[in-house]
Amino acid sequence: MNIDIGENIKTQAQTLLEKGEVRCFIGFEKGQFPFHSPPAFIDKAEQAGQLVWDDFCIANLSKYLINFSHLEGKIGLVVKGCDSRGIIRLIQDNQVSREKLVIIGVPCRGMKDASRAAAGMEEITTLPLAEKCTGCLYPNPIVYDVLIGEKVDASPKQRFKRVEEIEKLGLDEKYAYWSKEFARCIRCYACRNICPACNCRSCYLDQHRVNWNGKAVDVAENVNFNLTRAIHVAGRCIECGECERACPVGVPIMAVNRKIIRDINSLFGSYEAGVDLEDKPPLDWYRAEDPDGFR
Repeated sequence: MNIDIGENIKTQAQTLLEKGEVRCFIGFEKGQFPFHSPPAFIDKAEQAGQLVWDDFCIANLSKYLINFSHLEGKIGLVVKGCDSRGIIRLIQDNQVSREKLVIIGVPCRGMKDASRAAAGMEEITTLPLAEKCTGCLYPNPIVYDVLIGEKVDASPKQRFKRVEEIEKLGLDEKYAYWSKEFARCIRCYACRNICPACNCRSCYLDQHRVNWNGKAVDVAENVNFNLTRAIHVAGRCIECGECERACPVGVPIMAVNRKIIRDINSLFGSYEAGVDLEDKPPLDWYRAEDPDGFR
């Protein structure tokens, strides 16, 4: 654990709560295991001592803001680069207000792959970076009120490696690959529930309408769900990788998301979601110079 950063976060949270500058504060605390640092929600200054900052603060906290947006007063939270991109995404979707947030930013060197320790595959001291962190373009918070720690350099590795590997397959091989992967989906909707870009108050999946979206857990319905969700977040995915991390059966969801990201950048020019509050996603608006090869 980085003591300096951890202690700074505690001090910031305690001060904000003591002065009544925030209604509640969202950070991390130690869980049942050494490799588990789940989200923590505190509303009293004396609770600040339970906050931590270590190599397992991997969750993207921005999605939780939706649950607190109705409260009077401000919400404080600690953010990494991906969390801050999620906040921008939520602000752009009018789900939260920047004025209601007090953001403590912490540059992130990447979180460890706790799943390997949980499975008994590796000791904590030798754990590699989590898969979601290896392609990170923005390890430093983009939006914040207070920054704790020195900024770090981004060193994304093999961002589109899995996409390129799948693209090399023939059509029949691709069909077989994705049929096998999507067949494992149990339709728990963990990917939707944890995604900052999936922030509709009423999801189409929860609508009981005939022929809109089937409830059966089979390959056809699973494909329909996964691809429909991917299109819904097209141009809005911040690549935090939480969808894939939360998936209990390991469906390679980010391969689909990154394929769409690469295609959007190829068709409409370079765009990174959740980086510029004023820059709208390419699929949200029309420009006269947009390509129209479909004519």
